[in-house]
Parts: sequence; structure tokens; C-alpha cells
Amino acid sequence: MAEVREQIALAKDDARLRGVTNPTVALVPTMGALHDGHLALVTRAREVGDIVVVSIFVNPLQFGEGEDLETYPRTLDADLAALDRTGPTIVFAPTAAEMYPEGRTQTKISAGHVGTLLEGRSRAGHFDGVLIVVNKLLNIVQPTSVLFGQKDGQQVFVVSRMVRDLNIPVTVEVVDTVRETDGLALSSRNTYLDERERVAARVLSAVLEAAESAAVSGIDSLIAAAQAASMGQPLVTLEYLSVVNPATFLPVDDNFHGRAQVLVAARVGTTRLIDNEFVYLGG
Repeated sequence: MAEVREQIALAKDDARLRGVTNPTVALVPTMGALHDGHLALVTRAREVGDIVVVSIFVNPLQFGEGEDLETYPRTLDADLAALDRTGPTIVFAPTAAEMYPEGRTQTKISAGHVGTLLEGRSRAGHFDGVLIVVNKLLNIVQPTSVLFGQKDGQQVFVVSRMVRDLNIPVTVEVVDTVRETDGLALSSRNTYLDERERVAARVLSAVLEAAESAAVSGIDSLIAAAQAASMGQPLVTLEYLSVVNPATFLPVDDNFHGRAQVLVAARVGTTRLIDNEFVYLGG
């Protein structure tokens, strides 16, 4: 902790020597296994901050029993090489013992009711663990801005709400989901997919495309079109398809008109993937 703070302090001093009056810090929290989606966050961080800090930490608190904590891809050398190619970056890659020297924290942060929905329903305590680690990272780095990808839409919501609720002096920057040419959202877990599963995983973005096309006709048409797009692929098991109000992250009612967020989760083989997209219901 002390080392990364010292690096940030030195970087601020250097920025001041270059004429930057009040150097700003942009933090990109990651769990490593970096791909172009992460690098898009770093690119945006360079636009909003004078100093870029990238954290690489596989947070055990956000993994539930039976999830892939032990097998989650860890590629630190490759991650460092990728970041080297993006320009000057301070990398903070602590161990679990450094982040949680006494084991699980006794102090808790609750994601509330929204944290029990969708991802929270199948991953109990997941968002509480996310908020603990994000809060710790914000306290350690003390950035001006923190950046997240829109692919993890529910995470973006609960982190943004925590920042507002606790008056944390940081701006949450959200960067659009980066996709493959066929529409599949980039994810570190995509590395788990074999060739057939990789093709099948295209279903998630197909569901969102169908939802967006049908949204003008209302919620019933949207759901029907999205469900139809998810059928016929035996390697894919849909876990949920939900349409929420982005302001509350609660399901929209039948009369809702305006900007909504469609979220989907599915198992492709044994790999669990998520995606989301904004649509306009009722035109």
C-alpha cells in the first residue's frame, strides 16, 4: 500500500514539474487477464487523468462457493507487457494477504436490495465483495476518477450508488462495452470457451440485438423477440433476461416508456457470461 502511494506521489511531483498545477489520478480496477476491453478503459483513463493507476487483483470476496476463484485466469506478465505498450502506468498488483491481512473484513458494505437481484440472486454476496474491494482501492489510491466497463452493468450501478451514498470524492467514468466483430462482449472468461462454445456464445449479443429491434413495440414484444433469439442453441442455457430502469435497476412495468437496460446471463457449456444493452421502450 505504501509503495503505490509513494509512486503516485512521485508521479504527481513529476507532473507538477511539467507544469500541471493539480495533477489528477485515474484508477482502472481490474482482475487481470487483460483484453482490449480493459485497454479501452486505460485509454479513456489517459484522457481524464494525468496519472493512470491500474489495479490487478483477483478479489476473493466477490467469488462464491463453487465459483472459479482458483481457476480464474491469472496472466500478470502478459498484463504488464500489454500495459507497457499503452504508455506510462502505475500498476498496483497486491496479494490477497496484503489486501486482507486479517482474512475477511469485519466491516461490511451492503449493496442492498439491488445486490440480491440478477447477478446477486445466483452469486450471493458478490456485490458486497465488489464494494468492499472498490472502497479499499479508492482509499488506497485516492483517485479523481475511477473507470468501469458497461459490460458489468449491475456492478456499475452499485458502485456508482455507493459513491453517491457515501459521498466519496471520485467521478465514476463508464466506458462502452468492447465487442468482437461478431458482437460477443470481450471478457476474461471467454478464454474458457472452446471453438464450438465460442460460436454459441454469440447468442448473448443476438438476444440484445433482437431486444433493441423490438423495443419500439413495448416490453412484451421485446421479451418475446429476445427469448426467440436465445432458442435453438443447445450449448447455451439462459439464466436470466431482465429489463430494468437504469435509474433504479428495478424491473420496468408494462407501461414503462423511455430508456431501459436489457440484461442477459447464460451458461455457454460450463462458462457463465453476461451482457447488457440500453434500449428505448415504446419509441
